[in-house]
Amino acid sequence: MTHTINEPPARAASGAVVPVLAFAGIVVAVMQTLLVPVIKDLPQLLDTAPSNATWVLTSTLLSGAVATPIMGRLGDLYGKRRMLILSLSVMVVGALVSALTSDLLTMIAGRTLQGFAMGAIPLGIGLMRDMLPREKLGSAMALMSSSIGVGGGLALPAAALVAQHMDWHALFYGAAGLGVLAIGLTLLVVPESPARAEGTFDVLGAVGLSAGLVLFLLPITKGSDWGWTSTTTLGLFAASAAVLLLWGVMELRLKAPLVDLRTTARPAVLFTNLASIMVGVSFYVVSLVLPQLLQLPKATGYGLGQSMVSAGLLVAPLGLTMMFTAPVYARLSAKYGPKVTLILGMIIIGIGYGAGIGLMSAAWQSLVIAVVLGAGIGLAYSSLPALIVGAVPASETGAANGLNTLMRSIGTSVSSAVIGMVLANTANNVNGVAIPTMHGFRVSFLIATGAVAIGLLMALFLPKPNRAPQLNFSSEEKTNLERAEQILRGFRGRVLDADGSPVARAKVTLIDRRGRQAGATVSDEEGGYVLAVPSGGAYVLAARAVGHGPLASSATHGGEERPVDLDLSLPSETVPAP
Repeated sequence: MTHTINEPPARAASGAVVPVLAFAGIVVAVMQTLLVPVIKDLPQLLDTAPSNATWVLTSTLLSGAVATPIMGRLGDLYGKRRMLILSLSVMVVGALVSALTSDLLTMIAGRTLQGFAMGAIPLGIGLMRDMLPREKLGSAMALMSSSIGVGGGLALPAAALVAQHMDWHALFYGAAGLGVLAIGLTLLVVPESPARAEGTFDVLGAVGLSAGLVLFLLPITKGSDWGWTSTTTLGLFAASAAVLLLWGVMELRLKAPLVDLRTTARPAVLFTNLASIMVGVSFYVVSLVLPQLLQLPKATGYGLGQSMVSAGLLVAPLGLTMMFTAPVYARLSAKYGPKVTLILGMIIIGIGYGAGIGLMSAAWQSLVIAVVLGAGIGLAYSSLPALIVGAVPASETGAANGLNTLMRSIGTSVSSAVIGMVLANTANNVNGVAIPTMHGFRVSFLIATGAVAIGLLMALFLPKPNRAPQLNFSSEEKTNLERAEQILRGFRGRVLDADGSPVARAKVTLIDRRGRQAGATVSDEEGGYVLAVPSGGAYVLAARAVGHGPLASSATHGGEERPVDLDLSLPSETVPAP
């Protein structure tokens, strides 16, 4: 188990922290739709077969899925701002590599590096939790979480405009420029988080998780090419299950695992992650269907005959609506809670897809679909980090939100594979070219509606939060209130030396009956300390300070809403005889 150590931040957080972090998230999300306008031309541009060209997209998806939980854990251990800058730097390098080549393997390498930046989303959410007062945290996390959709939606028309009038490599130069700008703003505005998790990085756990995810996502993204019942596809799924099972057993035995599976198994975390997969599925369906429907020629009888840029502009409100939904979410969540807003968001998504099945005959109808779905997805995405943050300790925020972002990535991966298969199997072959059909588009929307229904069921299973009526306090009053609540359930007292004088800056560690660290703090100038307990039971309080010998004192807390007073007297330090 890990716990948090608070260090003074280098400087106080300014009002620009939230927009800068959200901008970083948008820049990272641009990688998802950067190549959408040129997908159909990639085989010719890279002089390769269509099945090989898909790796330019698949490599980014795989590396993003692998990097997300890893960067979250590294941020908890070594600093979230530091890892955010590292993620953006790797993205810039990857963009420059891709900008300078038309070779398939080199392009895949560059796109793989770009995918590593996906870890910036949970890192940004973690930074916000560590630095912002509670009254600003809800809307800030909502904006950061929605940046995935905002970046993807806004990048589509911009990328289409560039691809239509310039060399396609300019897309990567633009991405690199945005990455450099995000790094500069982060260095100037965002302070490092004071929160740290003790422990070491679980290298073996990272390797195991990476291998399991690659083995799982690879057949999902390539199953339609290989065949869903082929030996290769089924073999990779079986290998993934075996690797992830062994990984899970290993993680449960470690004191400082990459992912705390016991925390992940909590109903609030488990059902939030399951709902996240379905939200990811629903988000990607509209991104795959509407641009194709809009760009198909009117000669097909159902295509809307829009240009690449026009199609991008008509889908762009999906991201814009998600962005403007963030402050609406904050008000709804403050009044009703994130569970209610998640349920509301999924209902709106279901309405959007259900109505969309019959609204595919005009360009303006696509605009309506994009706005409705943007509002629903924005509410759902905004609710997810709040649910996770409310269910895990602060020292695990980065890793837990990283895992939640991974769940969304798995949802988009499944969506891409399934919808791609549906559109391919229902397409008409015209002069050797596969043309998607209206039937395929409607089946895709039905699949999205079904996914939302499953996600809504998962959301209904979320435990009801035990929330007292909320009052409006100032930041200072909220801090005092939180400290008072902490004192009500835990140990408190003073750390003293042998003659009864207070000992400042003494480290006090709480150890549970299994020998795991359940918390830690440092005594104040008067020797006072406060340690909250996760539950009633027997504990050991270990104290240590410079110039004094160590102390271990057994104590029991009954679990009631009252403090247990316990002073800790450190012995004088003894020097062993030579």
